Amino acid sequence: MIKTTKRGPARGWSFLLVLLLVLLWPGARAWAQPLELHGRWVQLAPRGEPAAELPVTQVAPTGGRFRFESEFVVGQVGTYVIDFKNSSVIQHFTHRVYDERGPQVAEVSGGIGSLEANPYMLRHGREVVLEPGRYRLVSDLDSPFYLANPEPYVEPADTYRQAIKPGNAIVLLCLGIFLGLGVYYACLAALHHQRVHAMYALFILGNVLYNGTALLAFRELFGWTTFYLISVPILFSNIAYMVFAIGLLDIRARSAPWLHRAGCTVIGLMALFVAVAAVRPNWSLELDRIGVALFLGFGLVAGAVQSLRGKVLARLYLLANVGFFVSGLASITLVDLHGVYAIFIEHLGLVAVTIEVVLLAFVLSYQFGLLRRDKEAALARAEGNLQLACTDTLTGLPNRYALEMEMAKLPPEGSLTFVDLDGLKHYNDHFGHARGDELLCAFARDLAERLGESATLHRLGGDEFAATTHDGDFERVDRLLQETIAALKASGFPLSGASSGSVRVFECSHHDQLKHVADSRMYENKRRRRKVRDQDKTLEADSV
Repeated sequence: MIKTTKRGPARGWSFLLVLLLVLLWPGARAWAQPLELHGRWVQLAPRGEPAAELPVTQVAPTGGRFRFESEFVVGQVGTYVIDFKNSSVIQHFTHRVYDERGPQVAEVSGGIGSLEANPYMLRHGREVVLEPGRYRLVSDLDSPFYLANPEPYVEPADTYRQAIKPGNAIVLLCLGIFLGLGVYYACLAALHHQRVHAMYALFILGNVLYNGTALLAFRELFGWTTFYLISVPILFSNIAYMVFAIGLLDIRARSAPWLHRAGCTVIGLMALFVAVAAVRPNWSLELDRIGVALFLGFGLVAGAVQSLRGKVLARLYLLANVGFFVSGLASITLVDLHGVYAIFIEHLGLVAVTIEVVLLAFVLSYQFGLLRRDKEAALARAEGNLQLACTDTLTGLPNRYALEMEMAKLPPEGSLTFVDLDGLKHYNDHFGHARGDELLCAFARDLAERLGESATLHRLGGDEFAATTHDGDFERVDRLLQETIAALKASGFPLSGASSGSVRVFECSHHDQLKHVADSRMYENKRRRRKVRDQDKTLEADSV
């Protein structure tokens, strides 16, 4: 294989990531080793300029025309596939095959910007039929930028069909996850009007456009050949991710001033990248790399800082971002995957973002759970406060406020009965208020038990009570009231009695009028009972 310049320690990461992918796909163990090509790269002069060739070790990330020349040997007749390893980001390519005597025996072409149909789904593979012998391969590439070093290789068609299945499955699975979660976050943003969800939906959209174009999915499905869909959407999705991270981690100018300034600075740099890419579009993919490195670094630092400040959501975000950081950094720094042909660096980046998207979905689900628990706790507190506001503290009965709400729910056939204990003041004066409170509690408890579920007893204050029924049987309320008074007298409470006044709901349509009528009847009964008691006392005195 051709020697290429490596970028730092990312080389070791590639083996770990590829090993993980290989272990996930049992079919990968059956891969046959493709024909190893040894050759040289040269850079060609731009179109329209005098022909020139400059020897290089690999293609330039900022694009251009390049040629790869190599020799290989075929041992048996058959159909072979010429494809590229490491990366599929190629706008146009042409393969020409020459036999050892010199004549050209095959020429095939393609690329993301080409209109030619791909014989293999999501791949640049091109078939050639070769006899046994020695051949020379000349591959010309023309692209405005390159993600990695696209090295040609040759493999028998039968083993090639098996080898590309895992990579294609990764593309379909991950893009499906992107689309599903992207629609989900977009719906959340529309329903709840939350910028955080809208920004994350835009981040996912940018990655869908990038991966769908770079890995040929959009070319296969829609015939799209717009090459800059690979780089331009990521410039904007990087900005969207920064806004999302700042919002999710609750980074505010007052609570976290230096983090907020750092985040705004990164967003400003990314906006500058958009302007630079408009002038120098061949630099757009390199600016994407820098942007990804910036938001990865910011996400780790911000997540760690907010975690140390006790924010649970930041800890979960940090945990989800660690795996994304390692795999994402590898995908933006690698230029070569040694010994691996059917898995691209684009696949590694796609898996990295998918892992992050799925893990963050769990983080946001946890956030929704927290919000729901807070809401339920608030409702419980509100219900408790309402229950407290509607309860008489002495007797535990519903109070006057509860009666107001109960009146609004009474049906036309219901009834309202006002009750007044006679002589409570006289009782308090002779036996004390503590004993008077015992009397009130005993009366409330006994009458409420006798009424059961057929009526609701309320304490309005002092010695005044009210009972509401939904069936209008106020005669039963009066009868149970008298039974309660008799029981209290028998238990040692020297009560003189109780006055009541009842009215059916259909007699009055207005609640205030209804209560006035019941109240008037109660006091009328009370005056009648007092008059009877006075007459009894007069007769008793005369007889003496």
